[in-house]
Amino acid sequence: MTTLPHDRYCSELLLQADRLRSVLVGADLTAKVPTCPAWTLRDLAVHVGGAHRWAGELVRTRARDDLPDALVPGFAGPEGAGPGSATGDDGRAALDAWLAEGAAATALALREAGPDATVWTWGWDGSAAFWARRMTHETVVHLADAALTAGAAYAPAPDVAADTIDEWLRIVSHAQVEGDPEAAELRGGGRSLHLHATDVPGAEWLVELGEDGFTWRHAHAKATVAVRGTLTDLMLLMNRRIAPGADGLEVRGDAAFLDFWLARSSFG
Repeated sequence: MTTLPHDRYCSELLLQADRLRSVLVGADLTAKVPTCPAWTLRDLAVHVGGAHRWAGELVRTRARDDLPDALVPGFAGPEGAGPGSATGDDGRAALDAWLAEGAAATALALREAGPDATVWTWGWDGSAAFWARRMTHETVVHLADAALTAGAAYAPAPDVAADTIDEWLRIVSHAQVEGDPEAAELRGGGRSLHLHATDVPGAEWLVELGEDGFTWRHAHAKATVAVRGTLTDLMLLMNRRIAPGADGLEVRGDAAFLDFWLARSSFG
């Protein structure tokens, strides 16, 4: 499957980070995130910013192995970013600057490295290209978490939303190959899932379960269960940010199989 150009991922990483910062500006940073219930908005922001810095450091140093968090400068967040900050602004100014700095440094490291630079990853591709794509979609999905919490608008570009679905299917496939027990159950029975975006022509996916695992492709075909909705809503569904019964989604066929798929691709 095709992906976006490397430089586009670098630019999109910066754009999505800026949008996250904009959502946080007027939001209650102590608010619980419904889609990540263990986190507040501040926790979510620190998670995203830490991930940026970690991936950026991997790429900058051309790491050949996993990098402990303690070796990533600024990974844990900015000083003065918590409640009761001496700045009197609950630390949001320090948090905003830290997010901006981390995203910029990571995008710069990715651009300087180029897509083919060899670097450790946990996935199927040991190159900087993996991290450019992964950090873009890490930010896209967590921006959705923040927007849903704060009641803010959320509308990623269609090609970005589509690539988020492509990447997530690739991640689930990788997890199945690596022996994840939940992903391992996504096989057998000849069952299939069809996703059909109603607002972007040609944005369709067909996921088919076989005896050896599952495969997927961009196609229009009858399936065990089909889901129709906007491309953004389909992306949020596949990333388990909205439920199948959400307004705007239409489920046709075996809804129980859709629940089965979502439950067994819920790791990470």
